[in-house]
Amino acid sequence: MNQDKDAPLRDDIRLLGRLLGDTVRDQQGEAAFGLIERIRQNSVRFRRDDDIAARRELEDILDALSREQTIQVVRAFSYFSHLANIAEDQHHIRRSRAHLIAGSAPREGSLAHALQHALDSGAADPAALAGFFDGALVSPVLTAHPTEVQRKSILNCETVIARLLDARDRMQLTPEEAEANDEALRRAVLTLWQTRMLRTAKLSVIDEVNNGLSYFETTFLRELPRLYASLEDRLAAADPALGAPELAAFVQVGSWIGGDRDGNPFVTAEVLERALAMQCAVALGHYLDELHILGSQLSLGIGLVSASDALLALAEASPDHSPHRSDEPYRRAISGIYARLAATYRSLLGHDPLRHAVAVAQPYPSAAALAEDLDVLHRSLAANGSAALTRGRLRQLRRAVKVFGFHLAPLDLRQNSDVHERVVAELLERACPGTAYSGLDEDARCALLLEELATARPLASPHVRYSDETAGELAIFRAARQAHLRYGTAAIHNCIISKTDDVSDLLELAVLLKEAGLLRPLENALDVNIVPLFETIGDLENASGVMERIFSIPAYRGLLEARAHTQEVMLGYSDSNKDGGFLTSGWALYKAEGELVDTFARHGVRLRLFHGRGGSVGRGGGPSYQAILAQPEGAVQGQIRLTEQGEVIGAKYGNPEVGRRNLEVLVAATLATSLRPASAAPTPPAFLDAMQALSDAAFAAYRGLVYETAGFERYFWESTVISEIAALNIGSRPASRKKTTAIEDLRAIPWVFSWSQCRVMLPGWYGFGSAVRDFLAARPDDGLALLQRMNTEWPFFQTLLSNMDMVLSKTDLAIASRYAELVKDAALREAIFGRIRAEHQATVDAVLQITGQTELLDANPLLKRSIRNRFPYLDPLNHVQVELLRRHRDAAEANGIDERIRLGIHISINGIAAGLRNSG
Repeated sequence: MNQDKDAPLRDDIRLLGRLLGDTVRDQQGEAAFGLIERIRQNSVRFRRDDDIAARRELEDILDALSREQTIQVVRAFSYFSHLANIAEDQHHIRRSRAHLIAGSAPREGSLAHALQHALDSGAADPAALAGFFDGALVSPVLTAHPTEVQRKSILNCETVIARLLDARDRMQLTPEEAEANDEALRRAVLTLWQTRMLRTAKLSVIDEVNNGLSYFETTFLRELPRLYASLEDRLAAADPALGAPELAAFVQVGSWIGGDRDGNPFVTAEVLERALAMQCAVALGHYLDELHILGSQLSLGIGLVSASDALLALAEASPDHSPHRSDEPYRRAISGIYARLAATYRSLLGHDPLRHAVAVAQPYPSAAALAEDLDVLHRSLAANGSAALTRGRLRQLRRAVKVFGFHLAPLDLRQNSDVHERVVAELLERACPGTAYSGLDEDARCALLLEELATARPLASPHVRYSDETAGELAIFRAARQAHLRYGTAAIHNCIISKTDDVSDLLELAVLLKEAGLLRPLENALDVNIVPLFETIGDLENASGVMERIFSIPAYRGLLEARAHTQEVMLGYSDSNKDGGFLTSGWALYKAEGELVDTFARHGVRLRLFHGRGGSVGRGGGPSYQAILAQPEGAVQGQIRLTEQGEVIGAKYGNPEVGRRNLEVLVAATLATSLRPASAAPTPPAFLDAMQALSDAAFAAYRGLVYETAGFERYFWESTVISEIAALNIGSRPASRKKTTAIEDLRAIPWVFSWSQCRVMLPGWYGFGSAVRDFLAARPDDGLALLQRMNTEWPFFQTLLSNMDMVLSKTDLAIASRYAELVKDAALREAIFGRIRAEHQATVDAVLQITGQTELLDANPLLKRSIRNRFPYLDPLNHVQVELLRRHRDAAEANGIDERIRLGIHISINGIAAGLRNSG
């Protein structure tokens, strides 16, 4: 039966592969096609049949490639990975539709399942559910870390291919239509082949903003309103007494792109202002387009339909005086709304929209005023027998305005606490020479900062010249204040403090907010959330203590009144993993969350957690639904924010239907977690003790390798593509925080990216095998049974193992050994790779023992099949990448860089990332 279900996927992959092959033959010649086909066939034979002769032939072919042949091979296999991703996404959509058409029971992870479970279990009735959403917040936040290896032009080509595949699937095509679809697909694949895969120049922050905005245009602006409509309709169907409920705008897609300054010197006040203007242009442009179409649709004549007084007043106020529309009040009202919105566009952005209004009008003072005019349309139609007309484009537009406003997406600001400290120190020193703020202890710092926060007097003077850093930071906060005045306070909600160590870090930010008028002491007003980010293992262990102390300060508690007694805390998955390894990072995060829940409950403050997750498991990635359900009790409370980073944004939201499904998953998991009954019993102490023992042993193993082994840093830089990644144009942010090769200074993203490229995936598993071995040695009688119980009964541990299972299945030490050969010191190479190999085997054995599987991913056959099908197309890319790295580095030593070889390396990085579907 599974074979039948997967037949359409195989057909799509064969179709796209054939079209790609035909394109290679037409564009590069028969010889190039024949070479690529031989490589493909040998790779498939080796992977499918474990054919050693096929592997030898494959290696002989690949080692003998000329420079130009290498580029052709790398391009072909990279593009195949992209096409396979499109086919898989379409198959997920196909299977979801098949379940819905068949009337299958809602599947776990869907919104329908979460609502049905809540109602059937008695956790909430429909009215209570509607009330729940009034105070809920589900916010995926797009970030522009350098793992988004796709160009927007490539994504555009892939969108065309996806739409053409979708059309073949949804309708029965006539022979002529099928032929036209085939031809269009052939053109799309040709365009993809002829489109440059890599950027020729390093991305600017504005380029990243543009990339991020494309997902709003293709997915969020349309799919989010549909999600709200579906949810409202389900609640209405469950309880007709609710009428036609309109839920609060609890799903908010946020962004860091243009506001994240931590380690990115290119994010300035000017960039922030431009990013906000670009966001505004997308939002208003969407509304104007929708109004234009709506005006053509609502051609209702006053003799055939009635209208409310408010609607007639809108029509009368409209500058549209055309005699052809004199008896069409809805159209005239919409023309007036359009004219006012066009004036708003001009007022906020300084130029007219592409489609002009019928006449000049007054701009809207706020998005709420626009929403009210649209509500007048809605109420008039509903009251006069035309309720059906309210449920189409008008409903989508009304919801979009209420969700996206004039700002499109709340833009977070983030900066490192060290920068805040230096800026505050300079401001204090200039205002009162001799303060020597940086030399004060924590108590003295807090006392001084609280003294400043008690007065409305600013520290900064327009008559004093400050350092570039201080001037730049003050300019950012002033730009944020102006953004509130221009676009509304929803434009910037949060200021995040990286590397939060203590209470003074929060108070320093408060002082800087006061300088810009975002905190006003006399009014006890705070216009943004002050969000500490705890990242390292030590910071996570200290998190609840920091919050305990800040909540004990009356002045700070007073500020929280302006934020509905809610405090957001961000937890960093990336740096904690690089700091302490996968297992210890996960455990430190879990413990920190539990301790924060207790601390917040004791102080009567609502906790909102912001999870800084990356795409890969080594950076907190993995299935979002399971991750949210595995949170400690009380850690969600109806509100959750989490980052969506790098290539994950494209994979999750590039296709509108897949994007809708991912948004549903976040809402469903938040609902299910928040409404689940309190556990009858807390997590058994034996589980907690066992987890602590495992964490201690895994931490020792990980730190022992990464930070305490002489030569490991050199091994890492020579055996991975880290040097080449640092040079690749995949982001505006430097790969390291400082100009060193130290692991401590390296950003977590390129750290994980590099290990995934060479198929080691070390950040996602290293240390677990040693930990389990030590645990079982200490408890030979009941240790394994206890770990198996933990996997069965504890969602947190189960999720850890599930993610590790996935990462291990993508690991290939035979390929990794080829990368290890790039390390010139043979003794160092053997010593470190030998340890990696031994730990990998121990970890695989441990996972299989605990889960009871005979092979990795036995419990996830869909993913297992997907990975198995991809490997024959990934292996050649890895093999060629190693050879290209060797040639590139040899040439570099001889002072002779070959740009074609470097191009091949960069294309191979792109292809491997696409094939693994997690680059960091």
